Amino acid sequence: MTGKDLPALNIADLQSLLRHREVSPREVLDVLQARIESVDGKIDAYLSIDFEAAAKEAEKANVDLPLGGVPIAIKDIISVSGESCTCASKILRGYLAPYDATVIRKLRAAGAIPFGKTNMDEFAMGSSTENSGVKLTRNPWDLSRVPGGSSGGSAAAVAADEAFGGLGTETGGSIRQPAALSGVVGLKPSYGRVSRFGVVAFASSLDQVGTLTKTVRDSAMIMNAIAGHDPQETTSLNEPVPDYTEELGKDLRGARLGLAKEYMIEGIDPQVKTAIDAAVKHMDSLGAEIIDVSLPHTDYAIAVYYILATAEASANLARFDGVRYGHRAEHPRDLLDHYGRTREEGFGPEVKRRIILGTYVLSSGYYDAYYLRAQKVRELIRQDFAKAFEKVDALISPTSPVPAFKLGERTDDPLQMYLADIFTSPANLAGICGISVPCGFADVDGHRLPIGLQLLGKALDEARILQIAHAYEQSTDWHKARSPIAATLPNA
Repeated sequence: MTGKDLPALNIADLQSLLRHREVSPREVLDVLQARIESVDGKIDAYLSIDFEAAAKEAEKANVDLPLGGVPIAIKDIISVSGESCTCASKILRGYLAPYDATVIRKLRAAGAIPFGKTNMDEFAMGSSTENSGVKLTRNPWDLSRVPGGSSGGSAAAVAADEAFGGLGTETGGSIRQPAALSGVVGLKPSYGRVSRFGVVAFASSLDQVGTLTKTVRDSAMIMNAIAGHDPQETTSLNEPVPDYTEELGKDLRGARLGLAKEYMIEGIDPQVKTAIDAAVKHMDSLGAEIIDVSLPHTDYAIAVYYILATAEASANLARFDGVRYGHRAEHPRDLLDHYGRTREEGFGPEVKRRIILGTYVLSSGYYDAYYLRAQKVRELIRQDFAKAFEKVDALISPTSPVPAFKLGERTDDPLQMYLADIFTSPANLAGICGISVPCGFADVDGHRLPIGLQLLGKALDEARILQIAHAYEQSTDWHKARSPIAATLPNA
């Protein structure tokens, strides 16, 4: 393998080369920089990269650590000391994080090099990365289409071989959905499994940090580094953390996999349905038992999600007022004018829409009718999953009802955009874990577009869904397919 071929590697293979001193962390970084400079003008996955700071870290990297010398792309909602953290919003333009988020501190402890800040929907509010206040990120499989969102920058970077792996965040599907649309692996851990300290809050009862990688094993390796209790974060769970790579390699014999009828509905793209049906049959042939289950309150999930998430967002985003940091309106007449114009100029239209909606559902006279009722239905959704997991080890479904859609196709129809999370948001409401893995392709307008298979597991059962996902992944070749942009590498 030549140095120019390095960006095509997954984390496990790269770490093996580093550990055997066949390549140095600085050489890896230099090749990755050249790769980004050659292709990111087409993708626009990154918002900022401090190559000088990364090079200094590479020079002192300990390659004998679990992720020693491996660069990891970071969604621009996660604080990295001394680097910008804008959440892709004009209101935070110029803001530099004064400290490392806990996940960044843990990555460094495992030897990884936090590398670059990736594009996203502004404050993680969106399903296509088109709501970024900075730039559009394009899908490496078809540059006229979205990479998914809100962690679209990290997903696109991994799919274009501009990153070996990345961190994203998820509130209603923002890791799994872009993973599916971009043809990579996306893991959303259970709520509380990974610390949110140092992550800019969107909806605090839903947000979770997770991984975007080329393989399931890579996700497990990063999870080994970032999972665990954090006394600085009040919702962080003080529970034992297993070695997520330990169970990888086991087969599917005896696994009970649930197929929820509510997730195989009309409106799913026919090619997506065909791919999911084929994946279910394949897992059955590998020895898994396929069991029909029901999640009867699924139809209410999107409505519940957009009540609760916007309510929490309206409270969390009140801190962005131009007083302490970020954008500040010029020459305000008085304090109210300062607040009003700063927020009007700094926030994009989707963020404003969600703040207004969230303020409405929390207002006097509507709190009981909307917010309180949504909380009650959330509990019913959680109970649906609990009952299903009494019968099965994991649930199977499509990750997204459609392949990647065209840029601009849904921007004028917020409801259609919100429906992109129809199969992912219930897991966030219930606090359970989920993963998306490639399972096929749709042929759309002459382009091969990735399709994602979703596996959902009970709370804190990441090890089990990783094991199931890995068994499926390794018995197929879908994860080996490379996007047209990635195929521009010499070894394609």
